[in-house]
Amino acid sequence: AATKLASAEKLMYFCTDQLGLEQDFEQKQMPDGKLLVDGFLLCIDVSRGMNRNFDDQLKFVSNLYNQLAKTKKPIVVVLTKCDEGVERYIRDAHTFALSKKNLQVVETSARSNVNIDLAFSTLVQLIDKSRGKTKIIPYFEALKQQSQQIAAAKDKYEWLVSRIVKNHNETWSNVNRKMQSSPEYQDYVYLEGTQKAKKLFLQHVHRLKQEHIEWRRKMYLAMLPQAFEALIPDLDEIDHLSCVKVEKLLETKPDFLKWFIVLEETPWDATSHIDNMENERIPFDLMETQPAEQLYEAHLEKLRNERKRAEMRRAFKENLETSPFITPGKPWEEARSFIMNEDFYMWLEESIYMDIYSKHQKQIIEKAKEEFQELLLEYSELFYELELDAKPSKEKMGVIQDVLGEEQRFKALQKLQAERDALILKHIHFVYHPTKETCPSCPVCVDSKIEHLISSRFIRPSERNQKNLLSDSNIDRINLVILGKDGLARELANEIRALCTNDDKYVIEGKMYELSLRPIEGNVRLPVNSFQTPTFQPHGCLCLYNSKESLSYVVESIEKSRESTIGRRDNHLVHLPLTLILVNKRGDTSGETLHSLIQQGQQIASKLQCVFLDPASAGIGYGRNINEKQISQVLKGLLDSKRNLNLVSSTSSIKDLADVDLRIVMCLMCGDPFNADDILLPILQSQTYRPSQCGSSSSV
Repeated sequence: AATKLASAEKLMYFCTDQLGLEQDFEQKQMPDGKLLVDGFLLCIDVSRGMNRNFDDQLKFVSNLYNQLAKTKKPIVVVLTKCDEGVERYIRDAHTFALSKKNLQVVETSARSNVNIDLAFSTLVQLIDKSRGKTKIIPYFEALKQQSQQIAAAKDKYEWLVSRIVKNHNETWSNVNRKMQSSPEYQDYVYLEGTQKAKKLFLQHVHRLKQEHIEWRRKMYLAMLPQAFEALIPDLDEIDHLSCVKVEKLLETKPDFLKWFIVLEETPWDATSHIDNMENERIPFDLMETQPAEQLYEAHLEKLRNERKRAEMRRAFKENLETSPFITPGKPWEEARSFIMNEDFYMWLEESIYMDIYSKHQKQIIEKAKEEFQELLLEYSELFYELELDAKPSKEKMGVIQDVLGEEQRFKALQKLQAERDALILKHIHFVYHPTKETCPSCPVCVDSKIEHLISSRFIRPSERNQKNLLSDSNIDRINLVILGKDGLARELANEIRALCTNDDKYVIEGKMYELSLRPIEGNVRLPVNSFQTPTFQPHGCLCLYNSKESLSYVVESIEKSRESTIGRRDNHLVHLPLTLILVNKRGDTSGETLHSLIQQGQQIASKLQCVFLDPASAGIGYGRNINEKQISQVLKGLLDSKRNLNLVSSTSSIKDLADVDLRIVMCLMCGDPFNADDILLPILQSQTYRPSQCGSSSSV
């Protein structure tokens, strides 16, 4: 039977904290002052108490045990406040328990909630033997297990909070309501309580807020150097100013409000501005922070370094310009020791100096080439009496170099001998074949400038006029002169006729054209070999050759034909479209001879300013001089020239201009800085200005 304790009108339980404050705690009295007891928890405080002797406490507990033992009820010794326990006290308490019939001891801590349930469950097992025996765990081992359990629950709870709470403006009441049904929340609250759960939530929100502020701070600091570059790029303006004066200077800049915002409340990270995502301007009070001051110092140092590097660049360029050791073509490795010093290496990388040196070399080389070209023009008599192909022999090149060798402009290209020799050959080629392409002053060639000026002021006819002109019946006829020696002209004429229809019609791009051929093989000054007759007005000429002799015949015939029309009004033969073709020479398979004829033909074509067609390929059958594709190419080119000539001639609205005999010859030197527009504009602005019918792009 249970022990009966009588304590009428007494509280069912109390502790020292309730003394004098009984009304503040739950009041529950024993029923009728009687209480049935089935077992006892004998508690021993093992902490170091104020004004308390543990030995005295142990004596009191020993006397109390003697009284309780008389009841024959189970007793469990409970060591309390083990989280602050003294080792000796704990050891003495265990010794006491062993001396009293081996009492079971449970080490507890109410503050840490360690082994509290174990103390009661141990007593219940002693009361009810049918229950399984409870394993008693020492305090520190139980504390470790509980800590692990709490830590695991805390991790799960923090994961839950981080998943739900993404904004630092979330409130506990709202989030708490969302988490009520989550097992992670329930487990942690059971172990640690709601207040600790709220505390972890507030810590998470605070962390989110600090991360957000730090993100915005980094964004502002990243923009700050750009603001400095835009508002205070001038070193002279800020070189000797303090940070405070620089802030005042910034406020005076017109674009200040484009980069900064002045807040009424500061600091910015303690105001609602942190949530103003639409405004990306930098809070001006950020300038008062150390990172901003460091960025300003870095900006100042950057400007100083840039100025110093610019000074080093200028000094290096001056060294290059004044040094007598820097000549055109001198490699960097040779020049470095003469122009570099320690200061240069301190401020700039060698690659930058190499780039400056390379640009300087390019300038002085171009200048040396221009001066050398002038030298060649001054010694023009050296280039007389060369062969037709304008290729000087080694002896002739030696003579040229000996004569020019004492000139400083010749010596200036000493380290560029290959380029110097190339300039000599190019000059010789220009002397014998003067064209826009071979002009040494090609970029500023007067012919090219005039052509561009005339073409830019020429107004093309309307589409309607073009259609009318293209429908002209005269354009359906092609008159072609074939010039060649030793039967070449007649042979090609027969081959072309073989490709025509029975009525001498030829198909070009799906359209039928009447083709009239005039082969010429003799002296063109004789009427029988004349390019044009009263009934034959040529639209183009095919010039054939298969040897050096036949090529010379072509050149002489063209020159004689042009000379015969000089001074005449119908001098269109001067601008007659020409095509020079190298045809097969039967029985000659020498590659060296073929290569030489091709080179000579290309040079003559450049001199005559005409088209040069590659020689017939090996795929052509025996007896064929050129293939059908080449013939079609030539005829199509003549057809296009004829159309263009008709278009140009139709643009004149003043019929009498065709009979004007006034000719103005202008002489402008290529490369001169004088502007050709100043001379030509008075003529081109005339109401009667029109392109010349002769087809030249540089005549009006």
